[in-house]
Amino acid sequence: MTAEVEVKDSGAASPPLTERQEARRRRILHASAQLASRGGFDAVQMREVAEAAGVALGTLYRYFPSKVHLLVATMQDQLQHMHTTLRKRPPAGDDAAERVAETLMRAFRALQREPHLADAMVRALTFADRSVSPEVDTVSRLTTAIILDAMGLDAEPTPQQLSAVRVIEHTWHSALITWLSGRASIAQVKIDIETVCRLIDLTTPKERGAP
Repeated sequence: MTAEVEVKDSGAASPPLTERQEARRRRILHASAQLASRGGFDAVQMREVAEAAGVALGTLYRYFPSKVHLLVATMQDQLQHMHTTLRKRPPAGDDAAERVAETLMRAFRALQREPHLADAMVRALTFADRSVSPEVDTVSRLTTAIILDAMGLDAEPTPQQLSAVRVIEHTWHSALITWLSGRASIAQVKIDIETVCRLIDLTTPKERGAP
């Protein structure tokens, strides 16, 4: 069974975007990712994003009130692409812990290919205040959905399993930060991810009669 987690856009209470508005938003996110890929957080200047996306600066601010909002939305967009890719090529591990570890390392390697972009998005998450909470919550729900899909549960996750997923998310995020800052190697990140994923085994309900 594929775990279903509802992932709402931060603007869920607002009217849905028209086709033209959605295309404009897509151009803005693409421009943000391109600038961040080339120069990281500091390279993403709202005026330059607007110019690259072909929109007025005021229009950009109506979609995204700040650079932090924009980069967190960019991370949301990147995770959505990763989720789609992972569903097309699901992990092949023998148990849930192996599948989640494989999934998170594949996501990590995707970010590793664009270190400036990864750094910009993670810095935005770190700088985010309460005004960015809806966008940050969406990023968290997407990460949760990716992990639950990899687990391949046959039933709804238990509170204990969801708690383990949150700890795994925290570890993955922390590992990304320590790698980006040069304080951890890829090998160490892999060890940390595989270790924390063992929590899945500890929180999986045992069948009756099982040792």
